[in-house]
Amino acid sequence: MRRSILASLLLPVMCISTLSAQNSYNLARFGNETIEFIKQPTKWEGNDWLRFGLVGAGTLLAMQVDQPIRDAVMKDRSAYNSAPIKFGKFWGETYSTAIFAGAFGLHGLLTDNNSTKKVAFEIVQAALYSGGITTILKAAIGRARPYTDKGAGSYQPFTILDDGLHSLPSGHATLAFALSTVLSRNADSKTLKVLAFVPAALTAFSRIYQDYHWASDCLLGAVIGYVVATWVVDLHDSKETPVHLTGIYPLTIRINLN
Repeated sequence: MRRSILASLLLPVMCISTLSAQNSYNLARFGNETIEFIKQPTKWEGNDWLRFGLVGAGTLLAMQVDQPIRDAVMKDRSAYNSAPIKFGKFWGETYSTAIFAGAFGLHGLLTDNNSTKKVAFEIVQAALYSGGITTILKAAIGRARPYTDKGAGSYQPFTILDDGLHSLPSGHATLAFALSTVLSRNADSKTLKVLAFVPAALTAFSRIYQDYHWASDCLLGAVIGYVVATWVVDLHDSKETPVHLTGIYPLTIRINLN
């Protein structure tokens, strides 16, 4: 199983410990919200199941063009080691998520800034939850990666150790879109809200271009990262009132009402 996905499960140990003593974003809250996240499917209603079905149908539809997309991309490999491709891969790495979470967490700890503590907390949560879902799906589905040349329709379900059979969903795309979504939702500028997703898009493209994933793998990973991160931010925003202050642009200061 991919080390980067497993490593995402260590993010709470690395980052939340810096936030636990002085504010509401602590280990107790993390535990309670993790339980709440796990219980979410039991609370789904008709529209929720419809969206779930649409994601599955969209992934299956995208699979129909996986091979043509790969064939088109493989015709030109000249940009394989280009800066945009390398940056896209970097954005989806676990250590990038840890760097951002650690930086926001350290800033919040040193300045007692609850807004940056919140961002760090949400990055950790989004990475853990979405990374966990992706890890389980990778092993359960067992789809062959493009570079194995087994074809887009090759599956060996419940494969644990063979990374060549962990194509669906893309772990890099999952973490990239989880990170970008948290940053976008906490940005105060509309321009920055949009620009936050550019690195994530590069991540998805880089995984296809470097032949590690099919297009549908990246699509599903992106959806998982985006949906989970959106849930995490919405959970906190529903309990807080945003107050725009200067000093930490482009983030929005939030005052906890609890």
